[in-house]
Amino acid sequence: MNFYAWITQPWPWYVAGPVIGLTVPALLLLGNKSLGISSTLRHICAACIPAGIPFFKYNWKREAWNLFFVGGILAGGAVAALLMANPHPVEVHPKLAAELREYGVTNFEHQLPSELFSWKALLSVKGFIMMVLGGFLIGFGTRYAGGCTSGHAIMGISSLQWPSVVATCCFMAGGFFMANLLLPLILSLK
Repeated sequence: MNFYAWITQPWPWYVAGPVIGLTVPALLLLGNKSLGISSTLRHICAACIPAGIPFFKYNWKREAWNLFFVGGILAGGAVAALLMANPHPVEVHPKLAAELREYGVTNFEHQLPSELFSWKALLSVKGFIMMVLGGFLIGFGTRYAGGCTSGHAIMGISSLQWPSVVATCCFMAGGFFMANLLLPLILSLK
């Protein structure tokens, strides 16, 4: 198998899991750093906003490595989207496709259905709730929990931090509640 075919296929859990898991001791051993993405926004704001806001007054340059880390994620995503995109329509389980059709979602050609995620959808009540209100709630929750899912679930739990266990349980409960109770109500809006 050539490298391109190998890198573009889904990796099994027993490969991807340990690779993700090994980032925790690697970051701790190599630089005494912890993994987390949401703090990057704070670093960017501290670097770019010269106002005297106390929350942004700290030595953000000490955490500049995090900016390069997130830049690498963005660059890797762009490379993957441009060079490794799957030209075939997204495969959706038939039961999920049937359920989504009941809510008017029929386009499964891309990762995100255009009936839910497009400029036209943004101007609808359903789109506004999902993209604007949902984005605000995710941002607020991340700040309120003191970090995001990668910071708490990967780094926090592996370094035995009790607040990260609580935050991760709340993330999971919120996800189950949203997917099973609220999302069907939002999708049924006209």
